[in-house]
Amino acid sequence: MNRRQFFASAASTAAIAGCFTCGLRGAFAQGSPSAPRRRVEVEGQRVKVIDVHCHCVVPEVLNVLKGSSMEARFSATLKNEFNNPSMEKRIAAMDAKGVDIEAMSVNAFWYGADRELARRLIDVQHEGLSKMCKASDGRLVAFATVALQFPDLAAEQLEHATKHLGLRGAAIGGTVGGMELSDPRLDVFWAKAEELGSLIFLHPQDSSNATGVAARVKGNGYLDNTIGNPLETTIALTHMIFEGVFDRFPNLKICGAHGGGYLASYADRSDAVCLTFPDRCTPNLPKKPPTEYLKSNVYVDSLVFTPEALRHLAAVCGPKQIMVGTDFGFPWVKDPVGHVLSTTSLSTSDKIAILGKTAEQALKLS
Repeated sequence: MNRRQFFASAASTAAIAGCFTCGLRGAFAQGSPSAPRRRVEVEGQRVKVIDVHCHCVVPEVLNVLKGSSMEARFSATLKNEFNNPSMEKRIAAMDAKGVDIEAMSVNAFWYGADRELARRLIDVQHEGLSKMCKASDGRLVAFATVALQFPDLAAEQLEHATKHLGLRGAAIGGTVGGMELSDPRLDVFWAKAEELGSLIFLHPQDSSNATGVAARVKGNGYLDNTIGNPLETTIALTHMIFEGVFDRFPNLKICGAHGGGYLASYADRSDAVCLTFPDRCTPNLPKKPPTEYLKSNVYVDSLVFTPEALRHLAAVCGPKQIMVGTDFGFPWVKDPVGHVLSTTSLSTSDKIAILGKTAEQALKLS
């Protein structure tokens, strides 16, 4: 299939599974559909760039939500003028930034659905994601979506999506109807994710309410997002560490959006707390110093904005725990590749790992 034929096929597929992109002016300003594809090299070596933080939505889900309490919220996303761009525009934006593959995810909005609605919703969502990925000629992959409010169903959905639909891991929210991700009721899902070797992408949702800071983040600066989103990721990952999720499932892999939140910025305090206040910690839980899990089970994306912030993230977590994340189509970053390449503290192998090698392995794309 040549380029023209590919885009003609892709345009029809966009109607099946469009991508939610609030603020696409910024995302698309760097490239038009005719822009050349940016070639990324590190020390003369061609590098495949993989973006693990890319938003999308499947419009057909609206038909499933008719008459439900979630219909209005979902409809609002579809009415935005920048929703559901053609695949041609999405690929053009990737080409301009030098991104070879996007791993798309849908922000979880369905944790309040009953079991039957959740099953039908996820089925439609997976069908749309799978079709879009197949039409992209290898440029797009997608995280599965799962109904975590029913952990056994979520495990079933993850297995079906990865084994039969070609989807990669799963995208989840930071809480499930007020239930922390460390809750033992979710162990059946974590066990399945570990068994399958699936990367789980953790992205906050309704973070100001989920973290309990809604009253404090009103006013100028979009603080419910600016502060709330990283805060929710921080709380979710910290619960998982301190309450032994990674001890029960030592091969579980979680990637935290937005640089993993604030955890890496003050991680040593987590190591110190059980030494300082042993009566506030369950003996032998966690089994290792909390910072150790940041170097093994926890991955993070690169959405930390400056070379110094990326240097620090690599120093705390290790460069091989970091993957490119752009938050597409929210225009937070203009040059994600340049961000990595300009961080002089990173070695050649570090840059290659962050730009794509780590994600390629975690998503089983090789």
